Amino acid sequence: MYVNYNPNPKAARVGDCVIRAISKVLNQTWEKTYIMLAVYGFMLADLPSANHVWGRYLMDNGFKRHLIPDSCPACYTVKNFADEHPEGIYLLALNGHVVAVENGCFFDSWNSSDEVVIYFWEKEKGES
Repeated sequence: MYVNYNPNPKAARVGDCVIRAISKVLNQTWEKTYIMLAVYGFMLADLPSANHVWGRYLMDNGFKRHLIPDSCPACYTVKNFADEHPEGIYLLALNGHVVAVENGCFFDSWNSSDEVVIYFWEKEKGES
């Protein structure tokens, strides 16, 4: 199920999807997420929105990356993923976009239900 979610203090809807999604899955403010990704970007000498930068931040916060099975890589959508994962905390990587999923609901500033999932991050059980 889609839930409108946009913690951006200016209600911007473009360019900060990584910050919005990570703020949701880590239950932290947009501002804290932005600053932490900027710090990680500085440490890794890349932009905060680079996959390996925010990926490292997620790993350091108890997430593990998984690939989508090859059975239908071009047809597995955000809605499919959310429907098949009624429990847990996930961050989905799409083509040029990132979406938070918690307990079967996906949180985004627009309804991205038909977008195709490339890979995902899962919050490890027992991680706070």
